[in-house]
Amino acid sequence: MSALTEDRATEQMEGELLYFPVAVGAVIYGGALVALNTEGFAQPGASAPDLTAAGMATQRVVNTGDEGELYIEVRRGRAFKFENDPSDPVSQAHLLQPCYMVDDQTVTASDGDGALSVAGQVVDVEDDGVWVFIG
Repeated sequence: MSALTEDRATEQMEGELLYFPVAVGAVIYGGALVALNTEGFAQPGASAPDLTAAGMATQRVVNTGDEGELYIEVRRGRAFKFENDPSDPVSQAHLLQPCYMVDDQTVTASDGDGALSVAGQVVDVEDDGVWVFIG
């Protein structure tokens, strides 16, 4: 394919609300930062490498059954306010930079030398939290 030389009607998929199968044993609370593990199952955000930020849980899901037995609705494509890690806080200097998952409600400024996964892009920092775009 070559580069465009005129407007293109690009197809789109609605991506604001998505549904992901939940990892066995996972307890994901409404409002939590949700991550996908390396097998593609949803779990709470955590201090771990190799997670993919999925978005924010719209409700609580407790999967006591098999892997992927339950699904969780996740909102993405917008900014969400999470707690700022006091030990390595996100600051104004991090605007439009990535921040990293500490747990299912906290983000931090650095990746811990590769030990943490990206939560999303910092779009604002307030006294009571960090606005993180996950999209």
